Amino acid sequence: MKSRAAVLYGENQEFKVEEIEVDEPKENEVLVHLAATGLCHSDYHMVTGEYGPLHFPMIGGHEGAGVIESVGPGVTRVKPGDHVLLTFIPSCGRCRFCSMGLGFLCDMGANLIAGPQPDGTFRMHTTDGQDAGQFCHLGTFSEYTIVPEASIVPLDEDMPMDRVCIVGCCVPTGFGSAVNKANVQPGETVVVFGIGGVGINAVQGAAVKGAARVVAVDPVDFKLETAEELGATHTINPNREDPAEKVVELTNGVGADKAIITIDNVMPEHVGQAFSAIRKGGRVVVTGVANARHQHIDVSPFELTLFAKEVVGSMYGDSNVYADLPRYLGLYRAGKLKVDELTTRTYSHDEINQGYQDMLDGKNIRGVIVYDWAR
Repeated sequence: MKSRAAVLYGENQEFKVEEIEVDEPKENEVLVHLAATGLCHSDYHMVTGEYGPLHFPMIGGHEGAGVIESVGPGVTRVKPGDHVLLTFIPSCGRCRFCSMGLGFLCDMGANLIAGPQPDGTFRMHTTDGQDAGQFCHLGTFSEYTIVPEASIVPLDEDMPMDRVCIVGCCVPTGFGSAVNKANVQPGETVVVFGIGGVGINAVQGAAVKGAARVVAVDPVDFKLETAEELGATHTINPNREDPAEKVVELTNGVGADKAIITIDNVMPEHVGQAFSAIRKGGRVVVTGVANARHQHIDVSPFELTLFAKEVVGSMYGDSNVYADLPRYLGLYRAGKLKVDELTTRTYSHDEINQGYQDMLDGKNIRGVIVYDWAR
């Protein structure tokens, strides 16, 4: 079938919205008619080359919600007409990591950003016959997309798809970084470096867990103001004061209990700065994506040992797809997790490049494309 999609043909290029061909779903796959998709910085890393070599052309997009159009053989969890949330972490439930409760490291996600589906083949094609990759097996920048059944979570029909689409990525990644990986405890001090779509949810997670101080760090004042509205007790603009020094001052010389790095492009020095901001025995959680070429972080091994500090990575906020995403949606329904407030602006499909420019200019917490049929 035909679909309109935002196609990326190579690094340092803009997305081109054009017609493509989409195959029928194969075994254990579904065809989804997307209602909306978030504009995450993770997709823009393909433009700037942080991931290294990828398959091009590529259909970006990995935060999406829509309606099942049709299903392939073997699909049992959903049927045509069902509303679904797409998650960029497939979870097979059978591999070693899923069986250990680490579904966010499922073997099906081994080649998430490479382009093809898990079986190594392609479901999308340009009009001139080129195979088009699907970022994270999803490609939600196409109005119609084929995805593995393992990449979908059922949605109640009263959930607004143009709002909850971002629960597929930035909400679990940020919220989970605080509640799961950082394991924030009541009364702790937590500092979050980088207040975009992921960081704002780390702020929310720390607040929900009862942190006494939630310190938001970002060079954009608008984002700091939004962080205060959603749970931050203190804000720091690194262009005006040193975050590590300020956090140590706020804690009477002790340092933060936890630091979460959700910066869009993590540099070695960012990890070092967070490391300096935490107390003895404190923990740094690195959630933001770094350039694949970086092979070190600016951390003192001497201090790592003698102060028993920790630096750990977090994938998807250590959130398990089928257990945690329904839980986060339940918190949203109960009004304890803000989701509607995260979308700063919605865009048409043709405005995708403007949406990403607004992201780069610091104008949005999260931009969302709403497809014409769902407006």
